[in-house]
Amino acid sequence: MKWSFSIAKILGIDVRIHVTFFLLLAFIGLGDYQTGGAAAALGAVFFICLIFLCVLLHEFGHALAARRYGIQTSDITMLPIGGVARLERMPEKPAQELVVAIAGPLVNVAIAALLLLGFSLSGHPVHFSALGQTGASLPQKLLFVNLWLVFFNMLPAFPMDGGRVLRAFLAMRLPYARATQIAASIGQFMAFGFGFVGLTHSLPMLVLVGVFIFFGAQSESAHAQLQSVFAGLRVHAGMVTQFRTLPLDADLNGAVEALLRTSQHDFPVLGPGGEVRGLLTRDALLMALREKGPEALVSEVMRADVPTVHETMLFERAVAIMQECNCPALPVLDYAGRLVGLFTPENVGELMMVRDALAASPRAASRAAGSEPPPLPLERPATLI
Repeated sequence: MKWSFSIAKILGIDVRIHVTFFLLLAFIGLGDYQTGGAAAALGAVFFICLIFLCVLLHEFGHALAARRYGIQTSDITMLPIGGVARLERMPEKPAQELVVAIAGPLVNVAIAALLLLGFSLSGHPVHFSALGQTGASLPQKLLFVNLWLVFFNMLPAFPMDGGRVLRAFLAMRLPYARATQIAASIGQFMAFGFGFVGLTHSLPMLVLVGVFIFFGAQSESAHAQLQSVFAGLRVHAGMVTQFRTLPLDADLNGAVEALLRTSQHDFPVLGPGGEVRGLLTRDALLMALREKGPEALVSEVMRADVPTVHETMLFERAVAIMQECNCPALPVLDYAGRLVGLFTPENVGELMMVRDALAASPRAASRAAGSEPPPLPLERPATLI
C-alpha cells in the first residue's frame, strides 16, 4: 500500500503503518495537550496505541486462520480507520471463509475475556454501565474497546467481518457471485447509514468508515463477478499468440519500428537463449527516446522485474498477479519455459465481452432451456489471438 512503511516482520508477515496513522496520533495528542497538558497527551497517545495493538492482533487472527488453509498473508497495514490484512486470495469454500472472517473478532473476545478474568482475580468486579465513561480506568476502557470492536466488526456491512460471515452463509446456498452481490448491497446500504450518522453527529471518522465500506463492497462485488466469468479458464484461453519480441542487445530504433508497424504496445525482451529477460513498455520507450535518444539499448530501459505466468495458470490468478505488479502485460511460458504468448488487460476485457455476448445469445438461452447440448468450453478463441 502506498504511503506505508514496514516496522516489523512477525510470523513471516510484514507489519506496516500508513503515514496517516501518525496524523491521527498527532491530532489526538494535540487535542489532549490543549486541555490537560503533556501528561494527558501522552496518556491519550498511549491508549490509542493500545487500541491499535488490539486491532493488529485482530488482523493476525485472520492471517493465522487463513494460513491454516494454505493462504499466505503478504502484509498487514495499520490505518487510522483500522487494520487491513492483505491475503493472497480468499478461501474457496464458504466454511473456510467463515472461519477466517470470524477469527479476527474471536481474538478481541479472547482479549476481553482475559481482562474480565484479571478483574475477577483482583477482586474488582466490572460494572458494565461504567465502561466507556471518562472516569473509567485504562483496563476498563480497553475492555470496552474490545467489546465494541467485536460488535462493530460483526455488523453485516460487507466487506467487514460480519459481512464476510454473511457472504459465507449465503454462499452455502447460492452461487458465490450472487452471494457477494447480496452482501455487498447490504454493506453499501449500511455505509450510507454510517455516513448519515457521521454527518449529522459530527463524527468524521464514521463518515470515513462509511466511504471505505461502500467502495470496498463495490470492489469485492466486481471481483466476484470477474471470478464468475473466468471460473475454470486458463491463461491460454485469452492470451495473445501473435506478437513481436526484441533481443536484449537491440537499440530503441528497432523498438520504435516494432511499435509503429504493429498494434502492440509492450514487447518482451529475450536473451541469447530465448529466455525472457524483461518487458519494454511503450511509456518507458517514449521516455527513453526523450532522455537518451534512439541509440540507447533496450536492456537499459526495459522492466526486468516483470513476472511470467504459465499458460495453464488459472485466469483469475494471472489477473491478480498483473494487478499486484502493475504490469501492462505478462509474458506467458509453456512447460519448456518458452515464450508462447502475452497476457494483457485488453485481451482480458475482450474475453469478458465475448463471453458476455455468448451468454446473452439466443443459442445460450435455448441451451439453458435444455434444447441443445452444452458447447465445449471457450478455449483459444480465434478473435482473441
